Amino acid sequence: FRAWTKIQSKATKTTGWVRNVYNKPDIFGPQGGVEVVVQGEKNAVEDMIDHIREGSGISRVEHVEVLYQEPKEIFEEFSIYKSESFLHR
Repeated sequence: FRAWTKIQSKATKTTGWVRNVYNKPDIFGPQGGVEVVVQGEKNAVEDMIDHIREGSGISRVEHVEVLYQEPKEIFEEFSIYKSESFLHR
């Protein structure tokens, strides 16, 4: 899903990052989830969110929660970050 998300970022001309998250069971449940930060023009960000909701075809997207925030950092590209695991608490 992370590699597919990066491909979608190129198609939508958005930047940001994606990573698997396993240390937030209160948010993602016991099996973890995927965290994505997307930046770009409003329409591009909305398109990216739509792609994420649809999933890659081989992934299963059960829930998407969108939180809009002012950027704390400006990203020049879209990156795949190392997964957060229980070891990084």
